[in-house]
Amino acid sequence: MIILGVDPGLLHTGWGVIEAQGSRMRARAYGCIDTKSGDAIGVRLQAIHQGIAEVIETYHPDECALEDVFFGADAKAAFSVGEARAAAILAAADFGLEAGQYPPRQVKQVVVGVGGAEKAQVTYMVRLQLGLDHDPKPDHCSDALAIALAHALLIRGAGKMAAQRAQRSQDATGAGQLPRPGNDSVGRAEVARLCPEKVTQMAPAKEAAL
Repeated sequence: MIILGVDPGLLHTGWGVIEAQGSRMRARAYGCIDTKSGDAIGVRLQAIHQGIAEVIETYHPDECALEDVFFGADAKAAFSVGEARAAAILAAADFGLEAGQYPPRQVKQVVVGVGGAEKAQVTYMVRLQLGLDHDPKPDHCSDALAIALAHALLIRGAGKMAAQRAQRSQDATGAGQLPRPGNDSVGRAEVARLCPEKVTQMAPAKEAAL
């Protein structure tokens, strides 16, 4: 499976493409789409849309994932990120790709194991898990690869959960027992971690972007 991760930003939009085969993952490519602050907003969003479309045309990803908008102290910056994010989502939709969306804290939790991880820790884990011999630069590229990596790990985790449930159901049926709903060894917290779309979760007020 090929996954495109996008770290949206009006000035800099990072992108990263990874390939996941079972437990093996590697980076295919990464880059950054830059726009000029003096250009009209329409021109800048068009550049982001076209840049993401070119990446999709080149690497043919099966899945797409983006960082969700974080409304922190700087609401104006959050709105500009939202505009860039919308341009990237539209580009993905043009190719029939539905974009998964993850808040920064969840990406850090999945990739590093700590929701409040520092940027250097995220970069280190990206290098380690994708087999890179260098730090992806600029940071927007590292963040985009981290988003793609988190998406891959969440998909793999959800798949394992489904397989385990199916096996338990099969074992219970073979023993002449009916599966008992709700009797799952995976707790609600784990379901929330692996399948965030199943729960409604408010991001912490002090959450920092990647």
